[in-house]
Amino acid sequence: MRATRRTVLAGAGAALAAPAFGAAAGGALSKRIPATGEPVPAVGLGSWITFNVGGDPLLRAECRAVMAAFFEAGGGMIDSSPMYGSSQAVIGDAFAKLGRPAGLFSADKVWTRAANGPAQIAETARRWGLGRFDLLQVHNLVDWEANLDTLEAMKEAGRLRYTGVTTSHGRRHGELEEIMRRRPPDFVQLTYNIVDREAERRLLPLARERGIAVICNRPFRRGRLPDRLAGRPLPGWASGIEVSTWPQFLLKFILSHPAVTAAIPATRRVDHLVENKSAAFGPMPDAALRRRMAAHVRDL
Repeated sequence: MRATRRTVLAGAGAALAAPAFGAAAGGALSKRIPATGEPVPAVGLGSWITFNVGGDPLLRAECRAVMAAFFEAGGGMIDSSPMYGSSQAVIGDAFAKLGRPAGLFSADKVWTRAANGPAQIAETARRWGLGRFDLLQVHNLVDWEANLDTLEAMKEAGRLRYTGVTTSHGRRHGELEEIMRRRPPDFVQLTYNIVDREAERRLLPLARERGIAVICNRPFRRGRLPDRLAGRPLPGWASGIEVSTWPQFLLKFILSHPAVTAAIPATRRVDHLVENKSAAFGPMPDAALRRRMAAHVRDL
């Protein structure tokens, strides 16, 4: 099975165009947020680096096309941060032109000392053009306790639906574990993929135990995993879970973990967005197949 990111479009495009893909996501995988039971599409959209395009009109149009395709494919979580340069403004510009589509789960972050948190949150909302976010997260645990106070107060006042905290690159897992045990938010965001699996040891089981939703960032290691695997044949047994490309393979590994709520691959290409969304269709690997998938990638 020879596969690259470009060979999927015929099959994935047909799946995403199926008439049943609508309010019930036409068989696409959704996961439930433990705090409320609310379903959210398992494949979201990140904006780190890819949407940091400044005012370039052509690049902004690419981002807008990706967002339009995202909502045509069922929508879900769009995640950003004040740390991500112009990404928030690019998202807001797209909404100004597209309208706010049904199916948006808006997720952003506070990334400053707590005294400046409310002002930063207000600026983030202005850039998005939103009155209220679904989820706000303390980015990389910056002044996490006081910032979480702010987010919890917003939630209590009805100005926010969910609270969260984030880490990335496998950093500060010990501190994140302490937060999850002592003061669990509604969501945590962390790095988890088929190579970076340290979260499996303690954080993912703890999230299930404590009823915390999990967002997985860096699912492709900023594209390095698909690049490393490109040109190598997929194992024949991957067809059993309806996988025809490596990015689908990598995403299905993540999405099939019972503690994972959503993965947020970032892209500025519509064909990659369609391919990523297609990973939410078809059978998901069980625990034994997940082990086989991880071992196969490890040994390549």
